[in-house]
Amino acid sequence: MPSSVTALGQARSSGPGMAPSTCCCSCCCSPAAVQRRLPILAWLPSYSLQWLKMDFVAGLSVGLTAIPQSLAYAEVAGLPPQYGLYTAFMGCFVYFFLGTSRDVTLGPTAIMSLLVSFYTFHEPAYAVLLAFLSGCIQLAMGVLRLGFLLDFISCPVIKGFTSAAAVTIGFGQIKNLLGLQNIPRQFFLQVYHTFLRIAETRVGDAVLGLVCMLLLLVLKLMRDHMPPVHPEMPPGVRLSRGLVWAATTARNALVVSFAALVAYSFEVTGYQPFILTGETAEGLPPVRIPPFSVTTANGTISFTEMVQDMGAGLAVVPLMGLLESIAVAKAFASQNNYRIDANQELLAIGLTNILGSLVSSYPVTGSFGRTAVNAQSGVCTPAGGLVTGVLVLLSLDYLTSLFYYIPKAALAAVIIMAVAPLFDTKIFRTLWRVKRLDLLPLCVTFLLCFWEMQYGILAGALVSLLILLHSAARPETKVSEGPVLVLQPASGLSFPAVEALREEILSRALEVSPPRCLVLECTHVCSIDYTVVLGLGELLQDFQKQGVALAFVGLQVPVLRVLLSADLKGFQYFSTLEEAEGWKDVLLARSPHPRRSGQSRAGSGDPEALGQKRNT
Repeated sequence: MPSSVTALGQARSSGPGMAPSTCCCSCCCSPAAVQRRLPILAWLPSYSLQWLKMDFVAGLSVGLTAIPQSLAYAEVAGLPPQYGLYTAFMGCFVYFFLGTSRDVTLGPTAIMSLLVSFYTFHEPAYAVLLAFLSGCIQLAMGVLRLGFLLDFISCPVIKGFTSAAAVTIGFGQIKNLLGLQNIPRQFFLQVYHTFLRIAETRVGDAVLGLVCMLLLLVLKLMRDHMPPVHPEMPPGVRLSRGLVWAATTARNALVVSFAALVAYSFEVTGYQPFILTGETAEGLPPVRIPPFSVTTANGTISFTEMVQDMGAGLAVVPLMGLLESIAVAKAFASQNNYRIDANQELLAIGLTNILGSLVSSYPVTGSFGRTAVNAQSGVCTPAGGLVTGVLVLLSLDYLTSLFYYIPKAALAAVIIMAVAPLFDTKIFRTLWRVKRLDLLPLCVTFLLCFWEMQYGILAGALVSLLILLHSAARPETKVSEGPVLVLQPASGLSFPAVEALREEILSRALEVSPPRCLVLECTHVCSIDYTVVLGLGELLQDFQKQGVALAFVGLQVPVLRVLLSADLKGFQYFSTLEEAEGWKDVLLARSPHPRRSGQSRAGSGDPEALGQKRNT
């Protein structure tokens, strides 16, 4: 058992989980650059027998989880069950060479399967082509280092999407759990028809499904609350703990095997109370190029028509795949104290999808559940994925005939228990306590995703962007009363904020009787543009017309350089607020052409002189 190995912490902390150094190299063919593009070179030379043992255990544990989950996720994607297994192995081999996280496992996930179902119309040819095109987009983003674009999708949007996906996926499996057939896949129609036909529930499927869910829950609770093994424990206790750990870790495989055995027992007696998975294509998938056209009874659908049919999926699928995978990688990198290279992760997942499309895979991403199993099993390097990949290939070659007896109710139980943690019930309470405005993009995304996935994500991202723009256009200001009125923008000053700042200054300083002098404290302003310069110039003119002064304090060197270059009439600045207050007699002189006092105090108009003065 991994926790019984004393050297694990040392192996993991010094091992390959860390991404190679990302410092710029003058030559793209330098050893550092090659190691950055092939992270395997960073950890393979120091690979040890201890790591091999831990990786083997972890890979085996993930494989026993991945096989039943892959069969179940193929059902979510609306594809034959073998396509789930076709999708489960390529990422294991590609990530072995290109991955920068020791914990991440690439393969089919519930959310990605739901998106595939939505955009590929349950047609395998569309799903495989979507994997290829998504991989090309992701690979291009990695080469161009465009990973920063994912930062524009805020956490509330992600939480809203994943929670809606969890509800959609979970409820979509109720029909299999109850043995209902011919239920539409559109969410609202699905809800309506499920309740309409609830009286047609098959007792066998319902009982088996609920029993499988209960078993999965009990085994999960045992796994979560099992105390760690210590070396001083008796060998018998350590062995029993190890067996319990193995059983609870491979709970999906155990429960599905149990259900298949029950179904087979009934099949032998000639009575079958369950709806079974049925025939699964045997053998390994053929290696062939993705289908760039499809021949149907009504004619041939060209590549252009297929792309048009998938529509927004060509943007949503690759972006959500990257987002999910990098989020998983960052979460476990932070938890286990190592770093990842986001752009390298883009390359890894992009190449996985491109190569996967050659073996009939649909799009993949990082799986949080299997990555958690990988980490808890004590994986030390991405080599654990090789064991998982081989196990999936062996199941394709030798076990597909046995998949016939797996009840759909058991796979539905696996899916429901896998997606249940995706619904974050705490996020609503947390946002209400921290910042209630963030509930708006969360709720918009959550609700619209039940209508159309892309509309939910797009609307949520748009609302988040509008909130961000509003804070930039209407920055908070801090007003201080003293010898002179002091107004300090609490954040930066950009062109959308000029008009709001102007109105506030006018209302506080010029629209009162008598008009007042004002100091604009600009410590938080790091850059300004031409629109801001024009707005400040108009303010200076307004103050001169009223016979009062407007002065600037705390200007950073780049901002000061821009204002001096603009040669604004009546512009005066000071290094500190104390200096401005000390010169209040100058400000209160109401001279229509006040001298540039900050410039003379600094010794010259050179902004570098101001920097020297600040230092002294």
